[in-house]
Amino acid sequence: MDDRLRKQIDFILEIDKEKNILRQTHLSGHGRRENDAEHAWHMAIMAYLLQEYSNEPVDIGRVMLMCLIHDVVEIDAGDTYAYDSEGLSTQKEREEAAKERIYSLLPQDQKELLVSIFDEFEENQTEEAKFAHAMDNFQPLLLNNSNNGGDWREHGVCASQVYGRQSRTKQGSEKIYQVTDQILKENIAKGNIKEDRA
Repeated sequence: MDDRLRKQIDFILEIDKEKNILRQTHLSGHGRRENDAEHAWHMAIMAYLLQEYSNEPVDIGRVMLMCLIHDVVEIDAGDTYAYDSEGLSTQKEREEAAKERIYSLLPQDQKELLVSIFDEFEENQTEEAKFAHAMDNFQPLLLNNSNNGGDWREHGVCASQVYGRQSRTKQGSEKIYQVTDQILKENIAKGNIKEDRA
C-alpha cells in the first residue's frame, strides 16, 4: 500500500471514533442520546433537502461536507454542550489542537482542503457556512421538540439562551428561523423552556 492511501485509511479509521462522542440531544421519539456522527449525517441530509430555504444560493456539496466534518475535532476535544459556559470558554483552544492532530493524518493536500472547510464553517462568513450553521442549530432543535422539550427541561435552559444560540439560524435561512421561532414559542408556552425573569 502506498503512503497516500495508508494516510487516508488511517484518517478514515480515526474518524470512526466520532461515533463514540455522545451529545446531550436525544434521538427523536425519546431515544438514546445521539452521537456526533449521527448528528453530522442528519445535518448533511437536512442541508440537501432544505437548500431551497437558504437565504442565498449555496454550493450544496460544500455545505454537506462542512456538516459532515464540523465535529470531527470532538474526537479529541469532546462535545461542548451549547449552554455550558465553562466548557465554551476552552472550546476553541481544545478544538484547534484536535484539528491539527486529526487532519494531519491525511495527505497534505487533503488536510489543507478539509482544514479550510472546517475554518470556513467556524468563521461563519460565507453563505455556505451560514446555511451549515442554520442546520447545526435546527437539527437538535427538531429532536428536542420531538421529545417534548426533554433536553431543555433536563438542563433548565431559559428562553434567552436558546434564542441567543438560534439567532444565527436567521443568517443562513430566514424561513428556517421562522419555524424555529414558532417551535420555541410553543415550548416556552408548555414550560419546556424557562421564561427569563426580569
